[in-house]
Amino acid sequence: MTDTLRQRVSRVIAGGAHALLDKIEDAAPVAMLEQSVREVESIADEVRGELGRAVANRHLAQQQHLNLNKEHEQLGASINEALANSREDLAKPAIARQIDIEAQLPVLESSLADLAAQEKELTGFVDALMGKKREMQAAIRDFEQSRKNAESASVRGTGAATPVGAKLQAAQSAFDRTYQRQTGLDAAGRGASLEQAAKLKELGDLVRENKINERLAALKAK
Repeated sequence: MTDTLRQRVSRVIAGGAHALLDKIEDAAPVAMLEQSVREVESIADEVRGELGRAVANRHLAQQQHLNLNKEHEQLGASINEALANSREDLAKPAIARQIDIEAQLPVLESSLADLAAQEKELTGFVDALMGKKREMQAAIRDFEQSRKNAESASVRGTGAATPVGAKLQAAQSAFDRTYQRQTGLDAAGRGASLEQAAKLKELGDLVRENKINERLAALKAK
């Protein structure tokens, strides 16, 4: 994982969603925060790409380690056979190859350890980014609900539209424009496209709930 990507992940995780809302309250906050959510998703996709490469490289290293160990074992049998037939001339090249393999194995083992650590780090970054995404989405919901509550209170008090209501409508319009620009779908068709996303979210929530239950069981077992 590059230092630049690691820094971007750290910056996103360190940022406060509600603090961001406070700063951009007068500039289509929902649309702005939705853009931040997309930034989190984009970075998460990059991290997943790095994770995929780390997993693939670890698999290749494991396969090479297995093949070399298998070859070393086969060479040992061949060496014994050559010596049994007094063919030291055949045993020597096999022994030389064994020595070469023995020099490579520690390097491969070190690489495997590094790749396993990298895979663990990247998996943690993906989990952290998804947690930040949930935080931002909750901030959007909180913001929208607070504006709806304020609008309802103002309407009950005056019986007419208010600047707060106009601001909410403007924020919603900005959100819809941003959504259409980023996805190519209009606001009316959003539900259909989000149905699949909702199912994926449900799956993600299930995995997260299982992690929580496992952590709870481990703590209770102590």
